[in-house]
Amino acid sequence: MPARFAAAHLKKLRSFSHRAVPAFVGAAALLAACQRTGLTLPAATARTPATSSSVGTPAAPQWSPRVAKLLREMTLEEKIGQMTQLTNAAINHTGEQKDVSLDSAKLVPFVREYGVGSFLNGEAVPPTQWLRTLTALQRIAMRESRLHIPIIYGIDHMHGASYVSGAAIFPHNINLGATFNPEFARQEARATVMESADLGHIWVFAPVLDLGLNVYWPRFYETYGEDPLVAAELGAAYVTELQSNKDILPYKVAACAKHFIGYSDPRNGWDRTNALIPDQRLQEFFRPSFQAAIDAGIKSVMVNSGEINGEPVHSSRKILTDLLRTQMGFKGVAVTDWQDILRLVTVQKTEPNEKEATFRCIDAGIDMAMTPYNTNFCRIVKELVQEGRLTEERINLSAGRVLQMKDELGMFDNPLPRADRLSRIGAPEHKQHALEAARESVVLLKNEKNTLPLSPTKIKRLLVVGPAADSKANLAGGWTLAWQGRAEAQYPAEVLTLYTALKREYPNAQVETIPYQDATGKLQLTSVAAAARRADAVVLALGERPYAEGLGNINDLTLPDDQQQLVRTAQGAGKPTVLVMIGGRPNIIRPVAERSEAILWGGLPGFGGGQAIAEIISGKVNPSGRLPFTYPQAAGHIANYHHDNNENSLELSDFGVGFENRGGKAKSTMLTEYGSGLSYTTFRYSNLQLADSVLTGDKPVQATVRVTNTGSLPGKEAVLWFLTDEVGRITRPVRLLKHFEKQQFQPGESRELTFTIRPQESLSYPAADGRRLLEDGFFTLRVGDQQRRFRYAGTTTAAVPPTHKSADRK
Repeated sequence: MPARFAAAHLKKLRSFSHRAVPAFVGAAALLAACQRTGLTLPAATARTPATSSSVGTPAAPQWSPRVAKLLREMTLEEKIGQMTQLTNAAINHTGEQKDVSLDSAKLVPFVREYGVGSFLNGEAVPPTQWLRTLTALQRIAMRESRLHIPIIYGIDHMHGASYVSGAAIFPHNINLGATFNPEFARQEARATVMESADLGHIWVFAPVLDLGLNVYWPRFYETYGEDPLVAAELGAAYVTELQSNKDILPYKVAACAKHFIGYSDPRNGWDRTNALIPDQRLQEFFRPSFQAAIDAGIKSVMVNSGEINGEPVHSSRKILTDLLRTQMGFKGVAVTDWQDILRLVTVQKTEPNEKEATFRCIDAGIDMAMTPYNTNFCRIVKELVQEGRLTEERINLSAGRVLQMKDELGMFDNPLPRADRLSRIGAPEHKQHALEAARESVVLLKNEKNTLPLSPTKIKRLLVVGPAADSKANLAGGWTLAWQGRAEAQYPAEVLTLYTALKREYPNAQVETIPYQDATGKLQLTSVAAAARRADAVVLALGERPYAEGLGNINDLTLPDDQQQLVRTAQGAGKPTVLVMIGGRPNIIRPVAERSEAILWGGLPGFGGGQAIAEIISGKVNPSGRLPFTYPQAAGHIANYHHDNNENSLELSDFGVGFENRGGKAKSTMLTEYGSGLSYTTFRYSNLQLADSVLTGDKPVQATVRVTNTGSLPGKEAVLWFLTDEVGRITRPVRLLKHFEKQQFQPGESRELTFTIRPQESLSYPAADGRRLLEDGFFTLRVGDQQRRFRYAGTTTAAVPPTHKSADRK
């Protein structure tokens, strides 16, 4: 999504991508020769000018009367202007993204001469500043536009209205995935539009619907995790609320599903690089979250800046037209990411010049170009039409989609922002929802000897130390107030760090923090060791500082050596240690995890994160988060939970005589499994039942399981139902999440929960072309520690012996 470089970077940005500094784009195009099972690429062709293809072009939609009339009256130049999006840096006084001001002398030519239809960008400023700027922008646009067409402004509100000062800042998506509760995605969307729609933020560039499969990827935290069902359900909840909220009337807001498609699993882990994804895998794992958003009526998508099997997605007709439009039924606006048409020339080098790149992208299915600094796109598209390579009907299609989105949002009737509801920004209920989401997102990964909670009545001295101990920025991560976050002093005064939250949580204890490095970065381990010996317990707040996109590219997931030394020093004091992992992806902590009695994964919990983690440490809140990804134990081989059997641990004797002497079994690649998470109470799963052991046709069958809180504390339990297809013509995952729900249980309370298995929905999987395959055979249903085997027999019947077992989950 459109990111924000400071002024010093603008020159570099105009030559390359706004988020891909040359150093980050080291590996150019990965050779397509290794793509034996990937998407079929077009055959190589000579570099002669191509003309627009009519094959597979979706039929022209039925425009509203207003849009149909506009398309009849507009000039070609005005239509192309609707397909153009520029950065705010092109129309403010300083040329910097952070400058939310308006230089009308710069704006007027863009509107009057080119009919530019959209602008974007900015950083967090007071709402009155946004109001002044976007009111003036819209007034000028309505005055200077010959047909009085309003401008739609795009904004990166990634976890709340993050570019509005004083707004409620929610946990990032990876934390929302850990809640296994779509209600928090809905609440985040509601807070976002309630706090920004009145300011003119009518196009929100969210949600991210990519899957968090590659934990090296610097945008990992923007995803809901590695499971397609969780991403689909939380994403659809967000889209539905954002686009249908009635409290912001007369305004409406458009969501933007990004980044279509396959962006999140680059082969080398770096941002905006090549992914190798076979068609079948693209359909089964990457499509569902986007399909759910389309089914929910999402009005726009933003395109993957990278490549799939060596083909840039921006210029892939197979992906943007055949898949997105024809198969998936998307009817809205497809917008590029930042400067990505030019990127085909400067970085990906699949086109010789900007004109050919522009043609390829529009012919593939792009509707709007985030250019974002100049009007070259307007000139080039006009030339392509005049030369007969693009038809005006093709331009009408994209311009019509943009105008239709504006009309459906009510922008022609209500183009101007309003100032009478600004008191809703930062509303207490929004901040409370953000806090509740943070509480339910923190995952207790380890708790030996019931170290946690640390009772406030027993703790007299508590040491909290580490890079995230007294940092607001670290809790919120990138895309907060600014693209890469801001300096610590610029965060709201009322936001609690982990240290200040623990001081409040332990009012009768001496809570201490000390710098573990001096101003030069030299470790102060002697001071840490002395403080740890004085303390009753040590909280080690570790992890990463804020980053976004390419600036977060890394080569090693291992916890930095200075933090490992800090942990070992604290552990050497012999006091209970609690590791708290803060950051946008999992650091490898195996070298220091064994000697720590308790481990909390905090992720990026937002402005309520310090309080949420402190309340879990003290026991005021019972943790209920579950990992939405597989936590690796090593920086090398990484496997997601829905891997196939080839990646299971194998008996080493399978590899030949003598091999078994190296250790018996291959070590697991996983430190902690997907869906792991402990509680301060215990839950027992029992009596898993299926209404029938043989399924036929598409007749639904109900599964039930009894869940009991066998502990002494109230607690929330995320109940995860997995299915295993035991044999498939296409290799099947060892398990795949098919249903989840989260409920509160009082001590001793028992409740029967259900999952309805619908064969076409629950048991089928897609072929490479998207057709659903439903095969006869055996399946295993798993929930908690329970499992039952059943058979799908089409129209035949046969008995299947039931199996199940039970135990406590602590």
